[in-house]
Amino acid sequence: MRLQGWEWIIILAIVLLLWGAPKLPALAKSAAQSMRIFKKEINKNGEAAEAKAEEVSAETPSEGEKKKD
Repeated sequence: MRLQGWEWIIILAIVLLLWGAPKLPALAKSAAQSMRIFKKEINKNGEAAEAKAEEVSAETPSEGEKKKD
């Protein structure tokens, strides 16, 4: 079930009636800030996981070191 163009127009009109035109820019700004924070946290967690993986790989002996023993 895909929405047609006229259905989007009706949804937009309802949104405008509920929140009013003056509040929409603030709503968009808030949503954009939330997305920025979310992306920043995802990147921070990804970097932490990569650093932990590098730390674990540095602690485990490589194949060459295993053969020497």
